[in-house]
Amino acid sequence: MFAKINHVAIVSDDYAHLGKFYESMFGMRTSAKTRPTRAVTVGDGYVGLNINPRRAGRRAGLDHFGIQVEDSNAAFDRIRKKYPSVKWLQRPSTRPFAGITTHDPDGVMFDISQKDMTNRTSVYVENDGKANPRHIDHVAFRTLHPEASAEFYRDVFELVPANTKKSADDRNQYLTDGHITLVIMPWDITDYDGTGIITQGMDHIGFKVESLEVFKADVKRISDDNPRLSPEPVATGSEGNALEALFERSCPLGQYRMADSDGVLIDVAEA
Repeated sequence: MFAKINHVAIVSDDYAHLGKFYESMFGMRTSAKTRPTRAVTVGDGYVGLNINPRRAGRRAGLDHFGIQVEDSNAAFDRIRKKYPSVKWLQRPSTRPFAGITTHDPDGVMFDISQKDMTNRTSVYVENDGKANPRHIDHVAFRTLHPEASAEFYRDVFELVPANTKKSADDRNQYLTDGHITLVIMPWDITDYDGTGIITQGMDHIGFKVESLEVFKADVKRISDDNPRLSPEPVATGSEGNALEALFERSCPLGQYRMADSDGVLIDVAEA
């Protein structure tokens, strides 16, 4: 495979606390090289989750994902030939694994890196490729043109279609690197009837767990032990119920829907 999805990034006002949420609920491990004044980085053995502090002007929440390629020059050559509107920006060397940040033709932002880039540090190096029993299974975003967006990721990164459609009216596009599924969902403002409108872009993270029953029991136990680690409720009031209903019908890969302690949506399914 030419490329693999190797990290997901969140922006948070309380990034250190959020790292403890993912450690506690999903057994993710904090990197020994995490720099607490900059970010907290946790991993599941295959994918890194970077939780960045929110700076002025940045929105909190699920921010972007990252793709590692075998040859970054080959990826940029493919972009130049077919997608001239796509631009990219070298990231500061202080970023633990940013490499180069770019976007797809619909403006969804993501990182590109190469295995031997000099700023490879933290959990992105420590991941051994063997995913924990509880691990990131998919990452999802919403866009105006899901078919064209999927074509971009196929053309440039050789991600392959995943046979995950559950029904004929499923409008999503599914691509995989062999381990992580990229779920590209259509964004339609009318879908938000009855709830707050969320702009197009990153939507949720999906996790696989060894047992949904055990996971739910762990969530309750951890929340009882430390209420600050409790998931943020989703289905609160009429707007929350409408959002949960939209979440459920938008992505068929999950069996249980929740949010982390900072409100990032999470889809959970039993392996």
